[in-house]
Amino acid sequence: MTNWLESQFSLVGKKALVTGSSKGIGASIAQALAHAGADIVLVGRSEESLKETKSAIKKIGRKVEVLLCDISSAAAIEEAFANIADLKIDILVNNAGSISRAPAAETEMQDWNRIINTNLDSVFQISQACGRAMIAKGSGTIINIASLLSFQGGINVPAYTASKHGVAGVTKALANEWGSRGVIVNAIAPGYISTDNTAALRADADRNASILARIPIGRWGNPEDISAVAVFLASPAARYINGEVLTVDGGWMGR
Repeated sequence: MTNWLESQFSLVGKKALVTGSSKGIGASIAQALAHAGADIVLVGRSEESLKETKSAIKKIGRKVEVLLCDISSAAAIEEAFANIADLKIDILVNNAGSISRAPAAETEMQDWNRIINTNLDSVFQISQACGRAMIAKGSGTIINIASLLSFQGGINVPAYTASKHGVAGVTKALANEWGSRGVIVNAIAPGYISTDNTAALRADADRNASILARIPIGRWGNPEDISAVAVFLASPAARYINGEVLTVDGGWMGR
């Protein structure tokens, strides 16, 4: 007999699609959802880039599929997700993202557009494609990966900041429209997490020290700190949480 704890957090019988799942937070989320019982669809640009995550999920004992797509391209998303209803996705995690560091006065428009396309436009377009199928069956969960820069201005990352403010707004807009139709939409706003995207910050001794000084827990986060929260938001235990942007930041925003 399934006990209460298992019934609240088990994802057995569910299928989750995770974008940007080749490494870092995305790979960690995909594996965590698999550990909770979900079968996984990995989204990335190439089979090779997803090879390690795919192998890890197979070792967990869950089914895994690959959907190849360059999410910076609206046309590529339209083609790749044209028949997404056939995959019967229960959980969508919009994790893929990119960052470009330059002062606002020196930011090239091509870099601005690339970041907005990757981090914001794709979130809406993929949510729309999967959301239509979820609405049709009357259930589904969408988890977007936002950022502390969904609330703050940041330094030398104007496009990234704009995109992540947008992700928070889209999350709330979709939650308002789709909650009554059985589709729950939330976001996770990671704090300073040790990934490739933050390598430059960790390599800068002064910046690294200033970041750690503001975090009450006193350390950088790990991808697993985010993936555990993703499992919670994907689970029945979070069934009455909708339209939230949940910070997972070691206490950064409390300072």
